[in-house]
Amino acid sequence: MTVVRVISTIVNFYVFLIIIYVLLSWFPHDRGTMNDVYRAFEKICEPYLGLFRKIIPAVGGIDFSPVVAVVVLELVVSLVTRIIV
Repeated sequence: MTVVRVISTIVNFYVFLIIIYVLLSWFPHDRGTMNDVYRAFEKICEPYLGLFRKIIPAVGGIDFSPVVAVVVLELVVSLVTRIIV
């Protein structure tokens, strides 16, 4: 049960980071502290999100890959939880 909680907490934290990264992308971040913060989130989130961006094209200029990436993470956690428990 503890392992499931740890996995769930880590994934929830990563989902939170993805959400912040997506929200930060809506604002100008071309210089200064905002750019540093954005780049830090980019290094953490982009390797995972990039996998989905290769598969899912933007529709009408809107990138749905973060939504799919979060759903996949949640499905994996659900599957792992069912296997462990």
